[in-house]
Amino acid sequence: MSYFDIYAAYTFHGSDIINNTATRLITLIFLLQNQPNQKASELAGKLGVSLRTVHRYFEMLDEMGIPIYSERGPYGGFSLVRGYKMPPLVFTLEEAVAVALGTGLVKELWGELYREAAQGALAKLENLLPDEQVHEVAWSRRSLAVTGLNRADLNAQTPSLEKLRRAIREKRSVSINYQSSQFPHPTQRGLDPYALVHRWGWWYVIGFCHVRRETRTFRVDRISEISMLDTAFSVPAEFDLRSYLQNELQSQPQIKVKLQFQADAANLVTANRSYWESVETQADGSVIVILSAPTLEWAASTTLAYGPVVEALEPPELRIMVTEWIAMAAQKYTIEKGKHS
Repeated sequence: MSYFDIYAAYTFHGSDIINNTATRLITLIFLLQNQPNQKASELAGKLGVSLRTVHRYFEMLDEMGIPIYSERGPYGGFSLVRGYKMPPLVFTLEEAVAVALGTGLVKELWGELYREAAQGALAKLENLLPDEQVHEVAWSRRSLAVTGLNRADLNAQTPSLEKLRRAIREKRSVSINYQSSQFPHPTQRGLDPYALVHRWGWWYVIGFCHVRRETRTFRVDRISEISMLDTAFSVPAEFDLRSYLQNELQSQPQIKVKLQFQADAANLVTANRSYWESVETQADGSVIVILSAPTLEWAASTTLAYGPVVEALEPPELRIMVTEWIAMAAQKYTIEKGKHS
């Protein structure tokens, strides 16, 4: 393992203690650089490893030419050789572009919350880069872009995101007014927020719901009011964000839907290929597709969005719902037509 291996690990993962030898090595260097004469036991605690492992890290750093010495006595400890400093930050061309594109994603996802910070980070990056990389970064910003990540108005959500971010960081409970799609009126509930997640164009907060007494997911744009409470909470040791999200996706009920597109609308199937789990072209040119829907209402809305060029084949409940919705819409527009005649 080279010095640049551990430096790259620190660059991409930050200074949080991660179960990764390279990251711990670079963290150890920074700990010793910022505070000389540290006891091996103190360093072991900060790194979350055993005393034996810390001494093994000392040997690894010594082999890489990073000088460490120790002093005995009550005020002694381990230090970097006086005058040793980390070498300057070095990026490859691809790394510089990746960081620049990352700041663009931060601005797009978080809006005003991190806009100035992202712009400041990019300005500092460009000051460190050689001219060739500055030109490449400028090209990437002109030519590579991601937009439309937020389906709801991000500016309207910013106050909620800011409060939730603060509550998560400080581990403080909040009280929210939440408008569920399943109930006509908003409900008030206490929440211990664990994490913010951006998924499918929406912001979600995941946390322990005081009403349901379990970990739940709430869409941020459906929260009309957030109040910070004085109650502190602890995130359960067994909670893992990625595992929770994976289990939530797998546990969501899915309805298998079969639709048939007319032959003259086959291009709609091709244009939205990622929507369908299977596509089967019929002898008459029509196309039958299979997709999974979270609810019957979602399936009906999707079906009607394509207008008269598609027919819902399965399940039977979907055909009934689509028929009823069409009848109600026809009645409404018939009434409206009579009013204006």
